[in-house]
Amino acid sequence: MMAWYREADRKTRRVFWTCGAGWAMDSADGLVFQYMIPVLVVAFGMTLTEASYIASANYVAAAIGGWLGGWLSDRFGRARILQLTILWFSFFSFVSGFAQNYEQLFAARILQGIGFGAEWAVGAVLLGEMISAKHRGKALGVVHSGAAIGSGIAALLAGPFAAMFPADIGWRAVFWIGLLPALLVFFVRRGSDDPEIYRAAQQRAAETGRRPMIADIFGKRVLRTTFLASLLSLGTQGAAFAISAYLTSFLTLERHMSVSLAGTCVMINSAGGFFGFLVNAYISDRIGRRGAFRLFGAGFILSAAIYLFAPVGGSAAFLIPAGFVYGFFQFGIYASFGPYFTELFPTEVRATGQAFAYNLGRGGSALLITGVALLAKTLPLSVAMAALAILAMTGSFLTTLLLPETVGRELHSLGDDPAAEAAGKQQSPVEQDAAGATNTVG
Repeated sequence: MMAWYREADRKTRRVFWTCGAGWAMDSADGLVFQYMIPVLVVAFGMTLTEASYIASANYVAAAIGGWLGGWLSDRFGRARILQLTILWFSFFSFVSGFAQNYEQLFAARILQGIGFGAEWAVGAVLLGEMISAKHRGKALGVVHSGAAIGSGIAALLAGPFAAMFPADIGWRAVFWIGLLPALLVFFVRRGSDDPEIYRAAQQRAAETGRRPMIADIFGKRVLRTTFLASLLSLGTQGAAFAISAYLTSFLTLERHMSVSLAGTCVMINSAGGFFGFLVNAYISDRIGRRGAFRLFGAGFILSAAIYLFAPVGGSAAFLIPAGFVYGFFQFGIYASFGPYFTELFPTEVRATGQAFAYNLGRGGSALLITGVALLAKTLPLSVAMAALAILAMTGSFLTTLLLPETVGRELHSLGDDPAAEAAGKQQSPVEQDAAGATNTVG
């Protein structure tokens, strides 16, 4: 799995570790609010529905920030915009800890979401353009495992860490501490790490006087890809957030666990997710991007149903291993986004298209987060979570039937015909292994 790393130069390795740390902090900052919902409901005297509005607004803001960050990345450079996004989301996570009322917390989380949404897409493009087609799934899948680590950090902060302080200070300390690791990640991103393929595209743009625009992803050559990739993102992320946004609430309200024990269970879920990322990273280059989405989607539906409905009460002996399996599929499916979206979009609008599609899924997930809260007024929370999650993941599965397979595909530009290239030149994963000596890391 790590053969690509041994072949990589120092610059690629540095970007790999930095992006991994960045995604971990991005994930932690984004999920920590959801894991603290039971505490924040008490602190601000709000309802579960009102808490869902904040979570939903955060993801809508993330969608807007992602679209803007992607376009800025195509226009002004991957590394430069990545630095800006990390500084932005870490600062407003820190600001969230000073909120004095519901409205202030609402505003702070919207601003945090703008940087939160932009960071993933820009980082994925930066690393994806450095890695050869043979190893792209493995490299991006492994670095995406930082998201599972971030989820574990968020659960640790929202549970045991927050419990170390008085109730009115604990949740504030969780937001405040989010500033420190993000600043460290920002500090190590120095100089220009923009890949050669991006620099070549910039040179062509300078020669022709044609700079990328947001509207380019809705042009004739890219529109179908943009539409289908957005649906795939919406179904996959919507399913995940319909459950993860209320996981701590489910464990405390229906399984009757303490907040601290619920946080421990969520950390175990995240541990399963870490291994899910690694397994997906390996098989994605073997069975293809669409096959990986389908396999992990099916596993998500089955494991989520068992986790939510098994008649075991609050038995930690059952929920911990079951949560590990559920986390394996829920987080692991995300490892396919980076390589697949990098290969689907042309270089000139890669960050714009990838950010739009991925963050439309994030923003659209707001509907499912709020939908769960509304359904939970008349149905058990677990039923509301499962109903919307299964519906969304089924839609994601169907979308893979309409998108092309891209495993082994070299990155293309707007003037290329990737379909013809795939038909004439694409090797199977087995053939790629045989020809491994000819594949290099960028």
